[in-house]
Amino acid sequence: MSITVNLYYTGRDGSARKFAEEMVSSGTVDAIRAEPGNLKYDYFTPFDDPETVLLIDSWADQSAIDVHHASPMMQTIAALRSKYDLHMRVERYISDEGGVPEKDQKFIRK
Repeated sequence: MSITVNLYYTGRDGSARKFAEEMVSSGTVDAIRAEPGNLKYDYFTPFDDPETVLLIDSWADQSAIDVHHASPMMQTIAALRSKYDLHMRVERYISDEGGVPEKDQKFIRK
């Protein structure tokens, strides 16, 4: 059962994008992706909200998230969030172990 967390970082004057860029350029994103249990760690920008950056963060299970949250990287992330004065909204999803139902697959173009 994997867990996916959508984190919406919102700021002003491009600060959310600058945060994501610094996360990547500092090597923090690569370090997080290398953590045991990390399945995905990617940033996106919504078309209709350029002041928000979406992080899709997926982990093998809750214990992998707990280890990540206890790591020194969280201090780095928290400091950058503060530096860029970001506000957050969070959504959590548990994977559907059955996958995409056959009746829905006809709508997916591969």
